[in-house]
Amino acid sequence: MDGIKTIYFAGGCFWGTEHFFKQISGVVATTAGYANSRVPDPSYKDVCTGTTMAAEAVEVRYDPSRVGLRTLIAMYFLTIDPLSVNRQGNDIGTQYRTGIYYTDERQRHVAEDAVKSLSDSLRQQVAVEVMPLLNFYPAEEYHQDYLEKTPGGYCHINPELFARARNIGRLTPEQEAVTRHSATEPPFHNAYWDEDRDGIYVDVTTGEPLFLSTDKFNSGCGWPSFTRPISAKSLSEIPDTSHGMTRTEVRSTIGDAHLGHLFNDGPRERGGLRYCINSAALRFIPLEEMEKEGYGSYISLLD
Repeated sequence: MDGIKTIYFAGGCFWGTEHFFKQISGVVATTAGYANSRVPDPSYKDVCTGTTMAAEAVEVRYDPSRVGLRTLIAMYFLTIDPLSVNRQGNDIGTQYRTGIYYTDERQRHVAEDAVKSLSDSLRQQVAVEVMPLLNFYPAEEYHQDYLEKTPGGYCHINPELFARARNIGRLTPEQEAVTRHSATEPPFHNAYWDEDRDGIYVDVTTGEPLFLSTDKFNSGCGWPSFTRPISAKSLSEIPDTSHGMTRTEVRSTIGDAHLGHLFNDGPRERGGLRYCINSAALRFIPLEEMEKEGYGSYISLLD
């Protein structure tokens, strides 16, 4: 098909990785297989010996007009422990290493930038190799679509992530401007500044959980305001001297999306912080929809 691109992801056992990418709108085909093997056309048994140096990987064919490579990489980061070397979940060995294997120079630049941003956010060098694809051999038929053939079969990926992946789509022009180009939406004319229902706010680019409704407050500024994130690791704080001001920019760690800014004028009794966030950078999931949307494990935090 014209315009279809191909890239390869190694993220531990390829059963879960393949099933995860199949959920994303804009991914048109996936194949589980063995990438960058020293041995031509290795079998699963060969790969398990560790002598082939092949990585269990998934070939992902995608339509860039429907889903961008940056989004695919950010979603992939959600499925792995990026600091783990030759291990994901219960699987240990060089075949379970993490890696992104590109097929052209543009993919290389996007992948290298994404890995560097993640390393910077975590303040540690991540163990995700970025290399050209040297070879790829499809795995045996019983490995293809394994989790569809074997419901409840082994998977190292949190099942909630499959539901989240199904909700990832193209960004609107406003969402693109805010998250990718650090634009600011108008105050009082945005989706969530006065939203007061119980629920969770997630990164619109990846679905990563960011804020809870229980930490939202009316600051009077015209944008959604929160006293704290769900996890400090989900956000990066960056000095911002643009527009003649000294501020602290807030970005999502995995998606590297611009969210808004952090100020010290929040409620004193709740820590004194105000995370001033653009609605266009968020997606709100009300409490009654959290389970089906893949956020059931966060419901207890709203009590």
